Amino acid sequence: MRLRNLFRQILATGKDENFLHLVHYIEKIASKLLAIAMLIVIIVAIVDLGILLFRELFTEPIGFFNTTLIELFGLFLNILIALELLANITAYLEKNVIQVELVIITSLIAVARKLIILDLDKTSGSQLIGLAIAIFALSVSYWIVRRSNTKPS
Repeated sequence: MRLRNLFRQILATGKDENFLHLVHYIEKIASKLLAIAMLIVIIVAIVDLGILLFRELFTEPIGFFNTTLIELFGLFLNILIALELLANITAYLEKNVIQVELVIITSLIAVARKLIILDLDKTSGSQLIGLAIAIFALSVSYWIVRRSNTKPS
């Protein structure tokens, strides 16, 4: 009798609505696992930043940063990017849609981080042009998405 019920459930999965239900269930589990993993990454990154700041502030000479501020800004922006990725995941969990505006903002922050920590002595002109094109394209995309999301009064 149990084998017959199991066989019926397996066959029922073949129906479109049952299969889609299974897919959505797996998507939810995967999203929750990603959110937990991202929280762990954020906590570890904050602890790492705190340790680095403590070392830099309280080693000789006191108050003088041996690490360049640019590197510290990069670490801060890494955490900000991770928070934005977490916001993308939680928005997906809440609304079951990927919010394009959040993805573009996260991408802009990532490119801005790259630009901020960029070592101009080791960067070629083509890399700078590529970054400029990426920033321009993301900015235009953000403007288009924002404009399409705002409703005329």
